[in-house]
Amino acid sequence: MADSKKTSSMSRNRKVGNFFSYLLLILISVIWLFPFFGLVMQSFRSYATEYGGMVDYIIPKHFSLDNYTFLFSGQTNYLRWYGNTVIIAFFTAILQTLIVLCVSYALSRMRFTGRTLLMRIWLILGMFPGFLTMICMYFLLKQFGLTQEGAVPGLILTYIASCGMGYYVCKGYFDTIPKALDEAARIDGANRFQIMNIMILPLSKPIIIYTALTAFMAPWCDYIFASYVAFGTDKSYNVAVAMTRWVNTNDYQGYFTRFCAGGVLVAIPVTILFMALQKYYVEGVTGGAVKG
Repeated sequence: MADSKKTSSMSRNRKVGNFFSYLLLILISVIWLFPFFGLVMQSFRSYATEYGGMVDYIIPKHFSLDNYTFLFSGQTNYLRWYGNTVIIAFFTAILQTLIVLCVSYALSRMRFTGRTLLMRIWLILGMFPGFLTMICMYFLLKQFGLTQEGAVPGLILTYIASCGMGYYVCKGYFDTIPKALDEAARIDGANRFQIMNIMILPLSKPIIIYTALTAFMAPWCDYIFASYVAFGTDKSYNVAVAMTRWVNTNDYQGYFTRFCAGGVLVAIPVTILFMALQKYYVEGVTGGAVKG
């Protein structure tokens, strides 16, 4: 009888605890999503019918697609900027993923002189913010014509340079794969490339997707370095830099709702990617954190 009462009390306490936990999570979600909701609503507010960027309501009184029509009307280079962003993010994700996988595999599976020292040096160098190299990087890229008109390939080169130092999570994931598989493949006559390509990579789908997503996100959202390299050349801007120029114009109120529409379109690809690949993303993070 006493055990039954104790079990009932624990069940009741658990339900109460779950209720307040869910309530807190719902409250946090509402607070976190409110700015995004406002951004989407503002993108459907027409400057022609509802004057100005300063209004005292969030939901438009008259929904309109004027802002989206403006983006694709040819009155602006938005499609060019969007294309630049896609190109930079796509090639950065592909090249950076390949480099990080190769470096991580080598550090995880091979033992060579200076391996530990190299890992320690990279760890120390990774503690310094990349902003310290901005001036040096700019003049270096300028020498090769990779600024302004050549900003797109210049940014791709910058994003993949030294990306091998971000091997930590990927190497940790490779460490969880039994090395007995490598030994069995070596006995069957497989070389290092065949072992990685045929055996290791098929087992590493979560960490590959995690690496590709993180590599894709950095240039997709970058503003600071992109504005530094592509300044003064409209056709070399990415979306972040170009839309920031919009809200810095004298016609801030006229471009604010267009800025919101452009921001919504920028968020769509990333949102779809994370929703479709969330499972692998989480597995990659947790799997790579098991060993260091």
